[in-house]
Amino acid sequence: MRNQRGFTLLEVLVATTLMGIAVAGLLSSLSVSVRNASRLTDYDRMTVLAHRKMDEILSSQNFTRFTPVEGRWDPATAGGVDGGWRVLIEPHEMLQQGGGGLMMLDRVELEAWWMSGPQRRKLTLESYRRGVLTSNDLRHPSFMAQGAKR
Repeated sequence: MRNQRGFTLLEVLVATTLMGIAVAGLLSSLSVSVRNASRLTDYDRMTVLAHRKMDEILSSQNFTRFTPVEGRWDPATAGGVDGGWRVLIEPHEMLQQGGGGLMMLDRVELEAWWMSGPQRRKLTLESYRRGVLTSNDLRHPSFMAQGAKR
């Protein structure tokens, strides 16, 4: 019986234990990778949505100075992610006088937010647009406070 070939029971147990440890480590790494991929997908999706909203804001006159405007993303567009946006437009700098009134350079700040599990994540975009300064803008308390700072 000494000429028989094969593994002893101890060798099989050691090999099985080592394989179990290796498989558990691989599954753990796979779980972390899937979670990271999901988080990055949500971030990329919100970045695209935020850029679209910023383009809409820059090309529209419906968004006025000093008035924060908020909205929520359509869940179908946002891939089922709960999220929204907030925009604030404030005067940044006076430009040379135009024919119809004083020209302003407006600072447009867009904050996009979304829920990632229990955690709220956000992304902020900033851009500038040209506009005409109105008499209502001149009387606004925020504008007067900014004028005092300059």
